[in-house]
Amino acid sequence: MKNKQIILKNRPKGFPDENTWQLEEHTIPELQEGEILIQHHYISLDPAMRGWMNDTKSYIPPVELNHVMRAGAIGKVIKNNNNSNFEIGDCVTSWGGVQQYSVSNGDGWFKVDDKKATMPMYLGTLGMPGMTAYFGILEVGKIKDGDIVLVSGAAGAVGSIVGQIAKIKGCKVIGIAGGSKKCEYIKNELGFDDAIDYKSENIYSALKKKCPKGIDVYFDNVGGVILDAALSKLRMHAKVVICGAISQYNNKHKINGPNNYLSLLVTRSTMQGMVVMDYTKDFGKATKQMITWLKDGKLKSKEDIYEGIENFQETYNRLFTGEKSGKLVLKVIE
Repeated sequence: MKNKQIILKNRPKGFPDENTWQLEEHTIPELQEGEILIQHHYISLDPAMRGWMNDTKSYIPPVELNHVMRAGAIGKVIKNNNNSNFEIGDCVTSWGGVQQYSVSNGDGWFKVDDKKATMPMYLGTLGMPGMTAYFGILEVGKIKDGDIVLVSGAAGAVGSIVGQIAKIKGCKVIGIAGGSKKCEYIKNELGFDDAIDYKSENIYSALKKKCPKGIDVYFDNVGGVILDAALSKLRMHAKVVICGAISQYNNKHKINGPNNYLSLLVTRSTMQGMVVMDYTKDFGKATKQMITWLKDGKLKSKEDIYEGIENFQETYNRLFTGEKSGKLVLKVIE
């Protein structure tokens, strides 16, 4: 059996190009005692992948050169050499990487019920993006009924869930997204109260108009100019959740930090970063709640699925060009 893999060959400066990765095909080794063979069905594509390619200090070690590109994966156990924790046919998910198969002793792989939800959903709403949204807005943002919540990257995998959870909790929610189509989507389909199109509106003017009383919680996925503008609208004791900074990930030079940070002082507000791995022990509780919201129709999940491991780079690019909506997923099973 052959395994197609996307291998990191060079560390990109700026936006990754055709020299960043290489598609390789290798023979799958025989299973050792206690190992399982997992056939990947879907791979998760996330903005954080850009940071994992940099050889710099971060919350997780960088992907090593000439190794499989790190990514979340979900698939099925198809072979088992005496591992009592798994059975053939089990649906499992972990950091399997951008490849078609994984050989593992099972450590770090978790069973999920693909009868309760689709596999792509376990990479999105019920996966890392959904967990990030859940703990980011509830545990870090600490939203309460009546709060005015502003979300950037609002049509994306994390932002779309953040806004919906805030609505479930009784907040007024304004989302920032790029383009009229995405703005209509978050208002008409996801139930956001209003939207700001950063591509066609002046962000400062739009915030003044649509958040006249200011904001209690800002959930930031983009950084840069939009973060700076949001800081200017903080109410007293507001909270800013730093989840990501997608506008800065491909910079060739130093990132642009906020100029309006003194708003934190004036309003006695807090700005806190969050990494979803800090909440791993509570994922089960969050997943159970999210499934309940999905069943009750309070939460909607959207996956944007493309096919073919050969199309990895083209699909990855959609993370930064805006040519996707919801959770970006790549189907790799043939």
